[in-house]
Amino acid sequence: MQLGYHSITWGGVVGHAQGVTSAKDLYYLTYGSMEEAVRDIAAAGYVGTEMFDGNLAAYADRPDELLGLLADNGVELVSVYTGAGFVYPDVLPDELDKVRRACELAATFGAERLVVGGGARRAAGTTPEDYDRLATALDQVHELARQHELTASYHPHLTTVVESPEELEQLLPRTQIAFCPDTAHLAAGGGDPAALIRRYGDRVAHVHLKDVALDPVEFLPLGQGSLDFRDILSAVREAGYDSWLIVELDAYAGDPLEAAKISKAYLDQLLTIQVA
Repeated sequence: MQLGYHSITWGGVVGHAQGVTSAKDLYYLTYGSMEEAVRDIAAAGYVGTEMFDGNLAAYADRPDELLGLLADNGVELVSVYTGAGFVYPDVLPDELDKVRRACELAATFGAERLVVGGGARRAAGTTPEDYDRLATALDQVHELARQHELTASYHPHLTTVVESPEELEQLLPRTQIAFCPDTAHLAAGGGDPAALIRRYGDRVAHVHLKDVALDPVEFLPLGQGSLDFRDILSAVREAGYDSWLIVELDAYAGDPLEAAKISKAYLDQLLTIQVA
């Protein structure tokens, strides 16, 4: 397995302000420096990264700058993360246009995977039809990714209509898109990450690792929360997945490089034990 680290820790996650009035422009962003992030990710010993579509869009007119930064640091862009509401029929064409643009950016910068979150919770409450709409939209995302030679996977996320194990079961049988388990979001949604990876092992095409403390929810570097990563990694192996593990930490009070190193040391130890 190869280890990567998401650039989100260098600035946290925000959305492009223009998206408030124009859904086609609502990219995910982190306000930190991608130059610093890539150098720190390499310094911590990772060989891959995942970035938001909005951060890649900033390099659209100067692609050689980011491609050179990645190459100089021996870091591969593994995956690109985007998301949308996906349940509002009138807005969906613009949301899919944004996903198409994310696919183009991913292909430009050498990524092979698209990760997507979403499924808006309505003020009036979620309806069964929302899962049908979300599933149909995700099938279109799957096809857009395929056209750009990318593998797309769906990432369950707090605040969307797919938080709990029951909600995940509502969605996955309806759509052909692959599954990206995020260990912390699955746990915070009331699930057992290892059990869910085993349950949907044939759908796993990408993996996000982060630790979490529950009640209140706080995302943490690996080994500093409540999750059993020995069991999680065993489940990943049982699923036949032997590819990128992306460590993702939304925010860290200290130095992002420190957080990356903490997770890398913990993960290296676990993987060495499992191989032995």
